[in-house]
Amino acid sequence: MHRISFTLTLMAWLTFGCAGLNRGTNDGWIALFDGQSLNGWKVNENRQSVRVEDGLLICQGPRAHLFYTGDVQNASFRNFELQADIMTWPGANSGIYFHTEFQEEGWPEKGYEVQINNTYRGSDNYRELKKTGSLYAVRNMLKTLVRDNEWFNLHLIVRGKRIQVNVNGILVVDYVEPDNPPRIEGLTGRLLGAGTFALQCHDPDSRVAFRNIRVKPLPDKLPPEPVHVPVVNENYALIDRLNAENFPLIDSHVHLKGNLTLEDALARSREAGIFYGIAANCGLGFPITDDKGVIEYLESMKNQPVFVAMQAEGREWLNMFSREAIEKFDYVFSDALTFIDDNGKRIRLWVKEEVDVKDREAFMDMYVNRILKVLNTEPIDIFVNPTFLPAALAAEYDALWTEERMQQVIDAAVKNRIAIEINARYEIPSARFIKLAKKSGAKFAFGTNNGDENYGNLEYCLEIFRECELTGTDMWMPGVQP
Repeated sequence: MHRISFTLTLMAWLTFGCAGLNRGTNDGWIALFDGQSLNGWKVNENRQSVRVEDGLLICQGPRAHLFYTGDVQNASFRNFELQADIMTWPGANSGIYFHTEFQEEGWPEKGYEVQINNTYRGSDNYRELKKTGSLYAVRNMLKTLVRDNEWFNLHLIVRGKRIQVNVNGILVVDYVEPDNPPRIEGLTGRLLGAGTFALQCHDPDSRVAFRNIRVKPLPDKLPPEPVHVPVVNENYALIDRLNAENFPLIDSHVHLKGNLTLEDALARSREAGIFYGIAANCGLGFPITDDKGVIEYLESMKNQPVFVAMQAEGREWLNMFSREAIEKFDYVFSDALTFIDDNGKRIRLWVKEEVDVKDREAFMDMYVNRILKVLNTEPIDIFVNPTFLPAALAAEYDALWTEERMQQVIDAAVKNRIAIEINARYEIPSARFIKLAKKSGAKFAFGTNNGDENYGNLEYCLEIFRECELTGTDMWMPGVQP
């Protein structure tokens, strides 16, 4: 068992602990933890899993939950702000429940949980994807924004039907509960109402420290907020279920194009419940052409609750960027829409004037050859826009993409551990291709590839998900080898 150094904890107490002794402050914040005892708190199941040490509240041990039972608001909160400073040790899992109530044992059945997990990977065959700041099983953060062994601030706001979670001042969840929220079996109690708070001791290997736990109660009746209350349709219910089932629901191919700003993209991501991967176009004739451009771009995306991707353009990109620069992205993807044909001509498949398809079979053989070269020689994580055909051939998709050609592409992707994108914009590949790829052990990624600010919520990807009966184990995500 590790111990916090005396110097660190003394500084923590001198800096922050005194606030814990104040019953309330002029700005409406009230301390819930006095820094010395568990007064006002009640532990279920395993009392030894919670202790106060050097002014800090430590959770570590067999499963237990520490419920607030003090006299502030009679331990019942409807609208409020809650803040806590938190530090995790490597591999720790914890959480803060709200709108819950004391129960003698088990995981709290009532209320929502804000996840605390920077590096916990799961146990047995279960891989936990939901990271710190997630509204557990409802809106999932799939990227860690804070590190173990460092203090971070978690700020939770509940106003009416709206739940906001901030991590170190970054808004990561902005969820509006619909009138009839869909909930899978076992999670039917994840609803807004009123209740108390609970801190989670997840397991003996999870060690988490809390300090400065404070609440600002808000009136039960608040003026209506200008928020969009979602309508529960088939796709909304599916997205909700996928979040609950720990599915890596990522649109890995989003561009800041047209009038789409990063702020707009983040707002859409939070509303839809789909995590985004923002992709920068890198290559000859594109905005980023060298390592310096990569560094500047990545600095502009620092600490944002999205994955940051490189779209490697053309075949020249391999000679334009260093390996060190490339590896700074969360992932890299490319396609075969730009290549040199057998006559030495540079072809861009989306430009009608550059494509000669008089001999369709010869063109397809050459095209598949170029795809295989990309898959076999380029260090990419996802092959995007797969099976794209130029406009002159699009109507013959099923005839030209024979099973033999599809299998060649699939085998190369599987061999090189490259995921295959299911592309919402072009609605490719076909279900026939996906079923064949799934049978061969391929991994998949969802992607939009928007050309401007107008795009949906992965409708084609979710259609394919249903038709091809995909599961979370069929999907690729950053940091997990396909």
